Parts: sequence; C-alpha cells; structure tokens
Amino acid sequence: MAEKMQVPWVTLWVPAPYSLAAHVYTDVIRELLRESSGGGTSTDDDDDKSLGVIRGLSMMRISDLPNEIIDDQDTSRVACLLREMGLVLPGGATAVVMNSYVEVNPTPLIADLKSKFKMLLQVGCLTVSFPPPPLPSSSASDTTGCLTWLDARDPQSVAYICFGTVAMPSPSEVSALGEALESTKTPFLWSIKEHVMAYLPKGLQERTRAYGKFVPWAPQGQVLSHPACGVYVTHCGYNSVFESVAGGVPMVCKPFWADNMMNGRMIEEVWGIGVKVEGGTITKSGMEKALEVVLRGEDGKEMRKKVGELRERLVEAAGPNGSAEADFKVLVELISTS
Repeated sequence: MAEKMQVPWVTLWVPAPYSLAAHVYTDVIRELLRESSGGGTSTDDDDDKSLGVIRGLSMMRISDLPNEIIDDQDTSRVACLLREMGLVLPGGATAVVMNSYVEVNPTPLIADLKSKFKMLLQVGCLTVSFPPPPLPSSSASDTTGCLTWLDARDPQSVAYICFGTVAMPSPSEVSALGEALESTKTPFLWSIKEHVMAYLPKGLQERTRAYGKFVPWAPQGQVLSHPACGVYVTHCGYNSVFESVAGGVPMVCKPFWADNMMNGRMIEEVWGIGVKVEGGTITKSGMEKALEVVLRGEDGKEMRKKVGELRERLVEAAGPNGSAEADFKVLVELISTS
C-alpha cells in the first residue's frame, strides 16, 4: 500500500531488537539447525549451540529462539508470516522504530540492524518512564491495597510475582513456587488469576497470610518502584523487563515464548541483573535457591548494583539530550516532512 501511494512506510517493532534480528536471519538460522541435527532430530546439545555465526546474536543460543523461527513454515502460518516480514522489512520500510534504547543492546547487534534497514530509530520504551513517576503519597489512591501493604515491609525484602497477561506456569510450577515462598518465609506479592489459585498448595493462603498477599491485578510499575520490592519473578516480557530496570529491581526469570527466552539470556548473562530458573522449569528447590541468591546472597547485591547502573544509563538516554530523544526527533521530522 505504501509503495502504491508513494508514501513512507514506518513500522514499530515492540519486542526486543535481537528478536527482530532473529527473524531477519530466519533462513540462516534454519540452515544452522539442519546442520546441527545432521538432517535428523535435534538434541539438547544442538539446542545449546551458540548463534555466534550470526553477527549481533553471538550471545544467544538455539534454545533461546522463538518457536516461530523453528516451526515448519509450510504448516505454521505465523512462522511463515514472520519469515516474510524478516525478508520484506530491510528493503521496504522507510524506517523501523524500536521500543528500546541503544544503550541496552550490544554494539554489533545495532550495527548489523542499521546495515540491514534504511533507518533504525530507538525511541525508548513507550510504556515505561525513566525515571519512574513518584509513588502516590496518599493510600486513598491505592485502590488495590498493594502499595499500602508494601509500606509495612522491610526495604528490598519482597518478591513480586507476575507472569503477564497471557502466560501461565503449569499447575505443578504454581504449586512449587508457593511451596518455595512458604519454606523460605519470603514476603511476597503475587499477581495471580483467580482460576490459577486452585493450583496453590492447600491452605497456603492462610499459612502465609502474615507475610504474603495475593491479588488479581497489581499496579506493576508502582510495585517495582517501591522500596520494599527486592526481586521480580517474571516471564521476561520486554516491557516488564524495562519496568523492573526502572525500579532498580533484579529478576528471577521464567521465560515462556516469543522473545522471552532471549530476554532471559540478556538479563542473566549480558546485563547480569538476574537469574533464570534452573532447567527452565519452576521447582521448589530451584526457586528456593534463586530467591536466596537474589534476595540474600552476595551475587544478588551485585545484580542490584548493576540494575541500578543500567537504570541510570537509561534515565540519561530518556532525558532531553539522550539518544531516545534524538531518534524521536528524527521520527517526528520524517512524519512532518513526508
């Protein structure tokens, strides 16, 4: 349509930049998968293979890839659609606008994306403020009761748990997480859907009432910015990751799909601001260990320091003279003069 109308075509990519790179390189990745498996069924060792042959994705592994890249494109319409998108965007889009900051992404990745697209603009996270707005001073505005409850907790002591709007751990994982919270006596605020409550250990709500709170919804940005919040147990959605960074809170990662696995890799190995659950599945012992590391261990202190440093870089990037502001002005100019 844009070509027919002879107007610029600007597209917004909301997930992580490295996930877009993976879609651009879908054919290369699929060839790598064929070579790794020898034309047969892939193994766990194949899944752990690095994507280092692809510029900008050296930090990722095959196991981090979205299913849409690995799925058969002859039978999956979504896989086919995303492959076509990866082929069309480089030569077609006048500009690719990213819901991200140049400061959080590896230099080789951004350099490669810039070489692929006519114009690459990183205008910052569109749903998260750096720095976040101040918390409300009156409990009257706290309709969920979450902030008032947090006010009574010690600084950096609470585990905030939320897996987004759609993702949901298995019943056994929900139960294991509840058991880990109880065994460690970790103060927690858990945003959990009502029907999922049935998977909690029997009597858990009553036994943890003194230090735990279950809610159907929480004001996530405000919770993560509260001084009592010490760790975020998350599905690793890209916007959620930025909310955690804005609050200066390290993460325990349980990725599910799309760019979640790649975000988890960045959080743990590149940025050093969190840990992934052992084996990719929530278990009681694995979650006990993760909570101990992040909330009470020396490694957790280092993660908190690093997430604070990353937060400060993004406050600068989002400021009047920052990189996001500069790219946004370019976008406005493009729209205004076209």
